[in-house]
Amino acid sequence: MNQVCSTTHPYGLRKAGMLLFQAAALGLLLAIALPARAGDDRAIKTRVAPVYPEIAKRMKIAGLVRIEATVDPQGKVKEVKTVSGNHMLSVAAEDAVRQWKFAPAPEDSTVNVDVNFAAAQ
Repeated sequence: MNQVCSTTHPYGLRKAGMLLFQAAALGLLLAIALPARAGDDRAIKTRVAPVYPEIAKRMKIAGLVRIEATVDPQGKVKEVKTVSGNHMLSVAAEDAVRQWKFAPAPEDSTVNVDVNFAAAQ
């Protein structure tokens, strides 16, 4: 009976179940990692590059820092908060994002932005 089942299903039932489970897990991860955020659609008009901290360069610390910024109706950043990323890089990322300018909007909005620090190879 197993031979009949494995010839009609190229992966077998166990492997097909595993593939279905992996697809469901991937879908769940994407749903969690990419939530819909209405305030994120404000265009960036002026972007200031962060100053890479010297100590982080020497220690070859690199990575992504996610910043949550509150932007006023004129496009000026009012508040910033690090959501994730290395603490040595987060201060520089926050300082840079404070200087960014966004497109005007009818009201305050919260925008999540990623600041990437890449160590020189």
